[in-house]
Amino acid sequence: MSRFAYLGPAGTHSHRALLSIIGPEDETEPCATIEEVFTAVERGKVEFGLVPIENSVEGAVNATLDSLAFDSELEIQQEVVRDIHHALCVAPGVTLAEVTQIVSHPQALAQSRRWITSHLLGKPVVAATSTADAVRMATEQPGVAAIGSAFAAETYGAEVLFDSIEDYAGNQTRFVLVGRGMHERTGEDKTSLALFMKADRPGTLNMILSEFAFAGINLTKIQSRPTRQALGDYMFFIDLTGHVDDENVRLALDCLRLKLRRVKVLGSYPRAVKA
Repeated sequence: MSRFAYLGPAGTHSHRALLSIIGPEDETEPCATIEEVFTAVERGKVEFGLVPIENSVEGAVNATLDSLAFDSELEIQQEVVRDIHHALCVAPGVTLAEVTQIVSHPQALAQSRRWITSHLLGKPVVAATSTADAVRMATEQPGVAAIGSAFAAETYGAEVLFDSIEDYAGNQTRFVLVGRGMHERTGEDKTSLALFMKADRPGTLNMILSEFAFAGINLTKIQSRPTRQALGDYMFFIDLTGHVDDENVRLALDCLRLKLRRVKVLGSYPRAVKA
């Protein structure tokens, strides 16, 4: 039996993704923020934590990236990719005509903007801390409609008026399981890195990309992010195909360590399981 923290409350997409990869005997612990998930693992309250890291529509989840790069020494153990479907959830018996307010997490609202405009134009829109909390509010306040998941509706006893109201059919979220230590090599791996430059010089990004190209390494993501040190001071997040124990990956990282201020391995882990 293991203990897992996740971005809560119960009924979130993170909760559903976690349930898809753990056993029935494992214990789960909801946390209010991504930072609290990391803290729960670091303090030994749980062994692992699951957090969202990227959405195909809204992009990177910066709170997760920042925790991995700046605030924590935990490493990614596994990734899970899940299709995200949003539903309009209300208290049982409430009709669309009776909806007076829409509530949800800002990302879910953004991902359902066109549907809201077509069906509930002019209704006040209120941000919630999570889609699950929004669904819970809807069950307690008839007339409030929440944009959440069918899983959250089942969890809190809400009724689904409309399902799959997201604007993009390919909406997916990538979640990562964080814990202590490097996952062993499987042969079907991905590695995530945080790269810090010594100085902002012309050609630095080209140099980084050249090292990976020379080693024959495929990059699946590259993103810049402020270092928190000074305005205009940036670092790079990179995902690549392969494990740090692969010879070509090890060679590329050794070369980069000679040229960059810091190369931080955020994890080498099995490639995505679609849940």
